[in-house]
Amino acid sequence: MSSPARAWWFVALLCFASLLSVIDRGILNLVVDPLRSELKLNDVQIGLLQGLAFGLVYAMGGVVLGAVADRYSRRNLIIFGIVIWSLATFAAGLARNFGELFAARVVVGLGEAALAPAAVSLIADLFPADRRGRPMGLYMTGQAIANGIAIIFTGMVIAAAAAHRFDGLGLATGFSPWRVTFMLCGVSGFLLVLILLTCREAPRGRASGAPTLLAQGRETLSHLIDRWRFFAPLYMGFASCFTAAYGAAAWSPAMLGRVFGLGPAQLAQILGPLAVIFAAAGPLLGSTFIDPLVRRYGDQGRLLLVAGVTLLAIPSGLAVFASTGPVAALLVASSSAIYPLIGLCVITTLQSQWPAHMRGLGVALTGLLNTVFGAVTGPLLIALLTERIFRDPAQVGRSIALVVVPALLLGIAMFVIAARAAGEMPGQATGVRS
Repeated sequence: MSSPARAWWFVALLCFASLLSVIDRGILNLVVDPLRSELKLNDVQIGLLQGLAFGLVYAMGGVVLGAVADRYSRRNLIIFGIVIWSLATFAAGLARNFGELFAARVVVGLGEAALAPAAVSLIADLFPADRRGRPMGLYMTGQAIANGIAIIFTGMVIAAAAAHRFDGLGLATGFSPWRVTFMLCGVSGFLLVLILLTCREAPRGRASGAPTLLAQGRETLSHLIDRWRFFAPLYMGFASCFTAAYGAAAWSPAMLGRVFGLGPAQLAQILGPLAVIFAAAGPLLGSTFIDPLVRRYGDQGRLLLVAGVTLLAIPSGLAVFASTGPVAALLVASSSAIYPLIGLCVITTLQSQWPAHMRGLGVALTGLLNTVFGAVTGPLLIALLTERIFRDPAQVGRSIALVVVPALLLGIAMFVIAARAAGEMPGQATGVRS
């Protein structure tokens, strides 16, 4: 275990990396209509860029990189990921057509696939098992507030670019505001790389005894099969919730613009600050009572908590029925407190139930399922409902509701089943405490 100061400094850097990763993947959601107009795209193509393009490599690459994180330097893996996704984000700002933007989003997915498995594994080795709630809460806060910061940042950059305030930089001259936003975000990742190079790798809790990555994968699969009654509903419940989360995040800014007339500047003033406030409150407040809850009731209590918390996300999926734009923005922003808290509960449960030398791959499985069922399916389902069923871009809010609410209800049911399975496992109150 590292010194507390060093451990928390590393967590702060991981939090910032998490924030950058969500901003870089989420910019596209905030510039849908100007990008759509310039590149002559339809809503289905936008849905593919939001989901499949990013998720194609993120899902599969995450499993491989999770296994790498269990055997090799996690710090170096994170640095590799940041360099790759930053270069790809910059390249997205130069894309001339759907194919080039699709390719850039694929590479963003490859880079970001390295972060979560390595970061979660590092945090588990930096803190004892019954003290991981708060550092994981800080890490999840980075992801949570990123959407709000992205909204504020994107609105400011678009407004500044439209006023030609970047013309003196040379690089930004002549580019559309949405392109300038991509390029500036891409450049920002390299400062974090320089800081991470000064940090030392945390000692690993337990090394794998498997001689190869393949043998280690078989060992991990065996652990997964032994506890499938617990892991299957837990992973599926998480994926179902993030079908709702990714779908709503992809299309809510467009809904607020199409239905309530809120443009990028107004979203920066209203939705951005609200999302940051909710996002900071959710995981930070949740982390204060998760550790005491686990010490008393174990993983079963934590999973029953997350089932109840998931109910609170349903109103955000019904924002289209709000009376005014600000009320709709408030409902959309409220989910920024809920989804990170769901993620915090699930990830800390996985840290408990996976041995130290399997945590990277165990967490990477959430990336695989959340991407296939969440990042890919959520945005695309909403786009298909809007374009093929309602046949009206202004009805995107109803499409959001039809995807988000059923997905959340399914997630609640899965968490309850997982909690029941946790109660039946020997030693569930402590889980795997390595």
